Amino acid sequence: MKYLHTMVRVNDIEASLAFYCQHLGLEELRRIDNEQGRFSLVFLAAPGDSSAQVELTYNWDGDELGEGSRNFGHLAYAVEDIYATCQRLLDGGVIINRPPRDGRMAFVRSPDNISIELLQTGDALVPAEPWVSMPNIGHW
Repeated sequence: MKYLHTMVRVNDIEASLAFYCQHLGLEELRRIDNEQGRFSLVFLAAPGDSSAQVELTYNWDGDELGEGSRNFGHLAYAVEDIYATCQRLLDGGVIINRPPRDGRMAFVRSPDNISIELLQTGDALVPAEPWVSMPNIGHW
């Protein structure tokens, strides 16, 4: 058995691609547009790691998703520098729902309210401002 991908339904493919690719840093690997089924599948992965893919599923005629519903938990990515990653996301207009106060873990949400967990690779970084004093926003 081999892990293939995690499927996430999205309401706005362009907003989702901006979040996952421009802000989070994933790369688009391939795209399938199915005219007959009226849906698009876009496969993404972290640079250099195509073994852990996310499939964005976009139904052209809309889909009632709620807040990350359908019993989905979260996606998790290891990052080289949790503070630099969170700052890049913040600078891109992404809300940091759970800041990396511990130098180890943060949570953000996609435009479709999918929780994304960011974990520091290796040991936690030394707690630092502004992250230590930053409050949680919303839920993750």
